[in-house]
Amino acid sequence: MSLREKIDTQKLPVHIAVIMDGNGRWAMQHGKDRIFGHQQGVEAVRKIIEASAELGIRYLTLYAFSTENWGRPDDEVSALMGIMVQSLNNETDTLLKNNIKLTSVGDFDRLAGDVRERLFETIRLTSGSTGMNLVVALSYSSRWEITGAARKIASEVKSGALNLESINEIEFEKYLSTHGVPDPDLMIRTSGELRISNFLLWQLAYSELYFTEKLWPDFGKEDLYSAIIDFQNRERRFGKTSEQVLEK
Repeated sequence: MSLREKIDTQKLPVHIAVIMDGNGRWAMQHGKDRIFGHQQGVEAVRKIIEASAELGIRYLTLYAFSTENWGRPDDEVSALMGIMVQSLNNETDTLLKNNIKLTSVGDFDRLAGDVRERLFETIRLTSGSTGMNLVVALSYSSRWEITGAARKIASEVKSGALNLESINEIEFEKYLSTHGVPDPDLMIRTSGELRISNFLLWQLAYSELYFTEKLWPDFGKEDLYSAIIDFQNRERRFGKTSEQVLEK
């Protein structure tokens, strides 16, 4: 029985989030520069999007570029932005063909004009798709997102548009850039690093975390299937006891 056949299609995670880590180390292991590693990572992105859509995953969020990544060398940042534009140009037709809707979260004001224009155009073109929702976290960090949400709430309270006593978890979530997207059921991080790196800190509160030693360019469909099988073998209690979960 193949790994894919072992997946219970009735217990799929609704939302999978991925920290795609290890492009630079992969390149070094192969005697190449970091940019080459990022280019190879694009193929892994393609495989995981395809596999997720084939399985029927409803939401897939990919951490493409963090706000901290702006601190990398200028040539690497420039190359990453170029790869992003090229990928959007090359993959828009594929997204449309496969009924995949693209959305994005992040501080878009920091993006170069051509990147922002291409991103928004692909979002517009795929807005009518009804299949998998592909969310690209670009120029994103959780602290940026949560700080922004707090600032918006404070402004509305100050203006009288929002009552202080009405602020709770449900209300706060409305001000996050991911509003309308369900929290991830499963978060995958490649490269062996055991941290979340400022990614979806609010949204990952009850997500199952899966870490693999595989570097991102080597992460393929079989690796995704393994992560999903591992997820399906876990008991998700959300603060309750095992007995309460079994009573459902």
